[in-house]
Amino acid sequence: MGPVSTYDEIADWYEEEFVGRQADGDPLGIEQALRLLLGAGKGTCLEIGCGTGRYASLVRELGWCPLGVDLSAGMLRHAAGRLPIARADVGRLPFPDGCLPAVVAVMVHTDMPAYPQVLREVARVLRPGGRFVHIGVHPCFCGGFADRTDPDAVVIRPGYLDSHWTHNSWTDQGVRDKVGATHRPLPELLHAFLDAGLEFEHFTEGGTPTPVMLAIQARNRSNK
Repeated sequence: MGPVSTYDEIADWYEEEFVGRQADGDPLGIEQALRLLLGAGKGTCLEIGCGTGRYASLVRELGWCPLGVDLSAGMLRHAAGRLPIARADVGRLPFPDGCLPAVVAVMVHTDMPAYPQVLREVARVLRPGGRFVHIGVHPCFCGGFADRTDPDAVVIRPGYLDSHWTHNSWTDQGVRDKVGATHRPLPELLHAFLDAGLEFEHFTEGGTPTPVMLAIQARNRSNK
């Protein structure tokens, strides 16, 4: 069973229970990172892997017109009331070259084994001066190799250096033990941006006391 069909099966749980448990505050710093790195703007902001569309209201608050794409029909069923949506493969985005002012990916890169190809598509559809914001789990401190049972003393076990797909997780109350995750060490993830022609501009981390989230703002090098 692939991750898309698994997300279809857990879509109601994700919307009603998992998202609900994270409704209070911004413990991972995701909203803060969106405000900092996406910032105020106008025009369409495409969210790749939008899931249930939980960040659409914040994108709209910043002045953008949110648009979401995802492969999971189950997740998009919940997103439909929050933003315009399209069911599409983010590795083959249904948009012409250089047409979008902004693209965001929020906590989804571990769902995408072909993320380097996704980054190439992001670079392709970004217009001159457009920005890309990647917000994802921190590759150094989150993954099947990281035991976060005690948040004050995260244990990093062997496995960080290996790129792999795994269902291993420190908790059975989250998403990864259900749908799996792709892990890439930090250098491999960053090089995928460079190989796609994206130029780094800003970084931030979120979560305490050990970062849970790493966020990156980048632009298309050829469009500067």
